[in-house]
Amino acid sequence: MIDEILNIINTCFLTTSASRPIAFYSHLIPVVLSTLLAFLVFIKSKRTLFSTIFLTFIFVFSLWLIGDLVIWTSDNYYLIYAFWAPLDYIEIVFYVLGLYFAIVFVKKSDISTWWKIVLFALTLPAFWLTISRQSVIGFNQPVCEAFNNDFLGQYKLALEGIILIFILIYAITPFFKKLPWKKKWPDLVVLGSMFLFLSSFGITEYLASITGYYEMNLYSLFLLPIFLVAIIYSVFELDIFNVHILGTHYLVVGLMVLMGGQLFFITDTTNRFLTILTIILITILSVILFRNLKRESDQRVQIAKLNIDLQNLIKQRESLVHLVTHKVKGSFTRSKYIFAGMLDGTFGEVSPALKKIAKQGLESDNAGIQTVDLVLNVSNMQTGTVKYEMKSIDLKELALKVIADKKVHAEEKNLKIEKDVKDDNYSIAGDVFWLKEVMSNLIDNSIKYTKEGKITVGLEKKPGKIIFSVKDTGLGITDEDKKNLFTEGGRGKDSVKINVDSTGYGLFSVKLIVDAHKGRVWGESEGPGKGSQFFVELPAV
Repeated sequence: MIDEILNIINTCFLTTSASRPIAFYSHLIPVVLSTLLAFLVFIKSKRTLFSTIFLTFIFVFSLWLIGDLVIWTSDNYYLIYAFWAPLDYIEIVFYVLGLYFAIVFVKKSDISTWWKIVLFALTLPAFWLTISRQSVIGFNQPVCEAFNNDFLGQYKLALEGIILIFILIYAITPFFKKLPWKKKWPDLVVLGSMFLFLSSFGITEYLASITGYYEMNLYSLFLLPIFLVAIIYSVFELDIFNVHILGTHYLVVGLMVLMGGQLFFITDTTNRFLTILTIILITILSVILFRNLKRESDQRVQIAKLNIDLQNLIKQRESLVHLVTHKVKGSFTRSKYIFAGMLDGTFGEVSPALKKIAKQGLESDNAGIQTVDLVLNVSNMQTGTVKYEMKSIDLKELALKVIADKKVHAEEKNLKIEKDVKDDNYSIAGDVFWLKEVMSNLIDNSIKYTKEGKITVGLEKKPGKIIFSVKDTGLGITDEDKKNLFTEGGRGKDSVKINVDSTGYGLFSVKLIVDAHKGRVWGESEGPGKGSQFFVELPAV
């Protein structure tokens, strides 16, 4: 008779009718959002260990949410009893998986087989009680609730407490190490949010079981979005899974899910219609947005591919430059020793005419070797393999040495080389070898492109900087050629007529060296036939 009355007046419906909308909202939305995120991470990360653990954790927790939702919304006593029975076991499993997740997150590697066995063994008591149908020991039909096994409840409480202590230790350990905040922040966000959610979940579970007020569990699930937000932030901003996911897609879908969740609460027909219409409009706009994102994504992929191809071409070019220049330099070196042997008598007495040819050949080979070295140096400077030995040097002393070295060469062309160096302190931080190359290159250029007149080498001190200059009465520079100065392979049309061996790498190497010294270089000329002047500005010490 009582059973018939209870079937007519369904106590499950009566006791949970007010809480059902909240149950749907607090269970289904987290299931959809967390499962979508877990699968997205799992696929994008190419099934790594960390993403696999995360997916398994979310899957097991989603099973618990679905089972708990059935308990709160079903009118079938037998179905409620069937779903109530395994919930404690499922809860223990996702707590253990949470610990596994925390350990792997901190260690950045998997745990040993023995530790896996230990973690698995911790779930066995609950598993045995569940399959032997001892996890619940009865059912209180009037209030539509099952009686839990006391031992299982106490075991679950103790195990969850221990797991929470371990997670808390992992979360706060980085703060006792001398690590930058950037490395501490992910641990605090991920493990801190997990500890907050699991501890609040476990505490409310315990209080609900001893008070019988199970609605407490229902409201505790509203802390789940905090954990989800932290995980979403960790995935998209902290990139804890080392994947690049289109966060916009996930966030738009999440917005649609949240909008759909409003349907659990709305009872008015007009409001329900407007909500459905809003969801449809968001869906249409999302499709348009996703198409644009895909187009942009495809463009980024294409650009990345082109960048990779460009990098490969640069590497091939570098290898080719080094191969060719070494081969050419080897050929110059071998012929150089032949010419040198002819001049020093290694091959016996040679005629004056042959000596003259040998001298020209030796000079040509030396020039060729210098050109090869120049090209190699430029290539190494561009790739950053040249290391500058920066130390305090006297630029005046260096300039005077270079002027003295170049004086003979200038006089061979009947050119005067003068110096305009004022008395002052010319200390700078720089590399002696490479700054000497800069000075030598600029003076050599002036000698090459000046037929008559003089070359003036100047050194001047200004507030915070030192200026080295080379002025000549030579070829001059056209406005068109000025655009090509200091560029790779840049050569003037008239300069090539005078110096057929010009490579255009000389001034380019000067610019690379000066840039490395945080200075600047430029050239000035009033026009063709009116000479030119080059300046190098370097920071003073």
